[in-house]
Amino acid sequence: MAAEIQPKPQTRTPVLLNKIEASQDVVNTAVIIPKEDGVISVSDDRTIRIWLKRDSGQYWPSIYHTMPGEYSSLISYLLSDILPVFQEFILSEDYNKMTPERTYEAHQGKVTVVLFVLEMEWVLSTGQDKNLTWHCSESGTQLGLYRTIAWVSGLQFDVETRHAFVGDHSGQVTILKLEQDSCSLVTTFKGHTGNVTALCWDPAQRVLFSGSSDHSIIMWDIGGRKGTAIELQGHNDKVQGLCYAPHTHQLISCSSDGGIVIWNMDVTRQETPEWLDSDSCQKCEQPFFWNFKQMWDSKKIGLRQHHCRKCGQAVCGKCSAKRSTIPLMGFEFEVRVCDSCHESITDEDRAPTATFHDSKHSIVYMHYEPTTGWLLTSGADKVVKKFTYTQLVFGSIAFKIV
Repeated sequence: MAAEIQPKPQTRTPVLLNKIEASQDVVNTAVIIPKEDGVISVSDDRTIRIWLKRDSGQYWPSIYHTMPGEYSSLISYLLSDILPVFQEFILSEDYNKMTPERTYEAHQGKVTVVLFVLEMEWVLSTGQDKNLTWHCSESGTQLGLYRTIAWVSGLQFDVETRHAFVGDHSGQVTILKLEQDSCSLVTTFKGHTGNVTALCWDPAQRVLFSGSSDHSIIMWDIGGRKGTAIELQGHNDKVQGLCYAPHTHQLISCSSDGGIVIWNMDVTRQETPEWLDSDSCQKCEQPFFWNFKQMWDSKKIGLRQHHCRKCGQAVCGKCSAKRSTIPLMGFEFEVRVCDSCHESITDEDRAPTATFHDSKHSIVYMHYEPTTGWLLTSGADKVVKKFTYTQLVFGSIAFKIV
C-alpha cells in the first residue's frame, strides 16, 4: 500500500510498528539485526534476547540467555557488563544459537562502551577506570591503552583517519589518533556544561555530534577545519541518543523524557555568539549589581545581568524582556533576546528547522537503521519500541500504513 504523506509533521507522531514488552527490567540497549527483521536486547535482568518477527507480525524470542552480570551495552554482538570484562558471541545463521567466542579482560572497573571496527579488526572499549583500550578482534590481544581524564560515556571511530572521538563525564570531547600499538592526542573540545552522553560521527561531512546531560547537542566541524561549533537546543531533558541519516542530511536525537527530535541539517546554520563581559548594560548603560562605583556615582541600584542569545551582549532585564525562537542558531524554543535583536528577527527567521515527536516512554537508548528507515528505542519502562520513517524528508514525513 502506498505511503501517506503528511505535510505537517509537527502535528503528527511517527507510526509505531511494534512493541516488545517481555523484559523483566530496564532494557539498556536494543539494536536491529542487519538484513533481518530481528532485534537484540540487553536488560538489567541479566538477559540477552534475540527477537525475530513471526508470521503473526509480533516479535518472539528465539534465544533467551542469562548472563552472570548486568549488561549495559551491546555493539556488534559484543557485550559489556558490571564486571571489568566484555564478551564476544557468535550467532548462528538462523539466529537460534549464540555461542561464546572470547572474553576480553580489558579494564579494572565497569566497562561503559564497546565499539567493534570491522575494517581494522579492532575492538575499542572504555571503562570507569578511565582507560580507553583497543584489542585485535582476531587474537584478542590488547594493542594499546590511553588514560582519559574522566570515565567515558561516548565513543566513535573514523576508519579513514583512525581518529577516535571520546566523550567523557567532564563534558569534554577528545580526539585521539590510534595506531596499531600507539596513540597520540589530536585536540580536545569543551562546550558542554554537563557530561557527554552520546556521540555520532558523519564520515562524509566530517562532522561530529555530541549530546549531553545539559539538554544540548553540539555539532563540531572536524573536516572543514573551521573550528565551528553549532549548538542545537531542542530537548527538555538529558540527551540519550544521536543518529544521523546521511541520505537526507538529518540528525535524529532522543532524550530521557521520551522526546524524539528530527533536525534538518541541510540548512546553513549559525554559530551562537560568545557572551560578552560588561559591568553595565550594553544597551542602556545601567550598572550591574556588582558595579559599586557606578552605582554610587549615579545613585542607582544595580541590576541583574542577562545575555542576548542572538548578539551575545550583556543586557539588563528591561532591555531584554522579549523572547524568540532562533532556529538557524539552534534555538527551537524561545530564548531571551535584546529589544533590537527581537525587532530584526523576521517570521522567516523563526521558521522551525526541526520536528518534535513523543515516544511515550523514557528513552535510555536509540538505534536507527538507515536502509530500512526503522528506529528502535529502549525505555526505562522495560519496553522496546520500533518506529518507522519510510522517508526522512524535512517538511513532509511519509509513514508506512500498518
